[in-house]
Amino acid sequence: MMQSTFPLLSLAIWCPIAFGLFVLAFGRDDNPGLVRGVSLLGSIVSFLVTLPLIQNFDKAAHGVQFVEKAAWIDRFNVNYFLGIDGISVWFVLLTAFITVIVVIAGWEVIEKRVAQYMGAFLILSGLMIGVFCALDGLLFYVFFEATLIPMFIIIGVWGGPNRVYAAIKFFLYTLLGSLLTLVAVLFLYFKSGGSFDVLVWHKLPLPLNTQILIFLAFMMAFAVKVPMWPVHTWLPDAHVEAPTGGSVVLAAIMLKLGAYGFLRFSLPIAPDASHSLAGFVIALSLIAVIYIGLVALVQSDMKKLVAYSSIAHMGFVTLGFFMFNDMAVQGGIVQMISHGFVSGAMFLCIGVLYDRMHSRQIADYGGVINTMPRFAALFVLFSLANCGLPATSGFIGEFMVILGAVKYNFWIGLLAATALIWGAAYSLWLVKRVVFGEVGNKHVAELKDLNMREFFMLGLLAVAVLVMGLYPAPVTDVMQTSVADLLQHVAVSKVH
Repeated sequence: MMQSTFPLLSLAIWCPIAFGLFVLAFGRDDNPGLVRGVSLLGSIVSFLVTLPLIQNFDKAAHGVQFVEKAAWIDRFNVNYFLGIDGISVWFVLLTAFITVIVVIAGWEVIEKRVAQYMGAFLILSGLMIGVFCALDGLLFYVFFEATLIPMFIIIGVWGGPNRVYAAIKFFLYTLLGSLLTLVAVLFLYFKSGGSFDVLVWHKLPLPLNTQILIFLAFMMAFAVKVPMWPVHTWLPDAHVEAPTGGSVVLAAIMLKLGAYGFLRFSLPIAPDASHSLAGFVIALSLIAVIYIGLVALVQSDMKKLVAYSSIAHMGFVTLGFFMFNDMAVQGGIVQMISHGFVSGAMFLCIGVLYDRMHSRQIADYGGVINTMPRFAALFVLFSLANCGLPATSGFIGEFMVILGAVKYNFWIGLLAATALIWGAAYSLWLVKRVVFGEVGNKHVAELKDLNMREFFMLGLLAVAVLVMGLYPAPVTDVMQTSVADLLQHVAVSKVH
């Protein structure tokens, strides 16, 4: 454990929250330009603050780095305990990066309550980074739950016509799942002799039945967040109603909180239960990958199609984690990062079209390439990344998971590989109907191509998708030691 002299993680968490609170407190609707400028500055500063984490990260070191620890609630031995390893460091950077994009995305589109909109996203960014850094069980739980509030407000205030229904459904699903997790956290606290230290919990010997109960309690919260089949039904509603920025953050970061929870809590705290229940989780993941892929094929709303494809891609992630081999677990993490870029970009593209035509129905488009060639090029690139085209980031993660799956069990590998077929089917079907062909109607004929702001934000994501697809080594090298440590830990039984 490497103690940090400079509180980099605290800066990464509290910098966007401080900017968010400042914008909320002083932002006025009669001066939206200033609010946008301060918000953009806040998001860029918050991103720059996270860069030293990757520059100074020691790839060969075991355990957590940049550790900060201070007493928080002394009486119950609760600490403000932060630290990251090779798994979580990328998600801190991804969250800060996506926040910059979201601020740029809402620049012209959001005209009412600009300060509240930008403030909510900045605060949400800090809270999500907190989830990836927290090493105290109660601190993790507080951050994990607190992310619900800004997202609930974002969907409920700036969403579509059914926004209140979608926001309440999102809130209830995720809250109910998390209550069982709180029970598990408190149980572990008493079992470990009054410690909320997650690293202490990792070493705690537990009988198999207890492990299974703890695993299921954690799984309730994490499965809803991922979301795994059959607790996924809140996601398409939330995506369809959320404003573009809300959809981007939801897909790019928020779903990752659940998958990250499996790596940080379920696997290391209950390794025997993880092995016992691996078949169950793999089955649920395969259903998500195959069945939800087919559901995506029949959607008429672009946002719903991408929302269902998100569930299928996250099924790959949970599938990879429960194969217990290096290739599959790393593949799952790479898939999480790639999905952050690709799904975020897909929702931004749909937002660009929606801003112009106020329709998300696939049938209302056709021949967009004739009027928006620059947009069409980027949209096709992201759609191909979405179905796992080689040389894009979408391919790397899925390919690694399939390789790991074949190593684990040939038939599971074969079933997982069919997902690439469904992915190609729904992605190309979407592109064919929206982008190619003759101009569909007079509204499409009047479309204007990307402006500089839109081109810049989509261009940034396109670069990320291609660089990670062509040269994934920097990403995988950083996580290698941490993944190997995790698998070594999970291989040892804790039943005494």
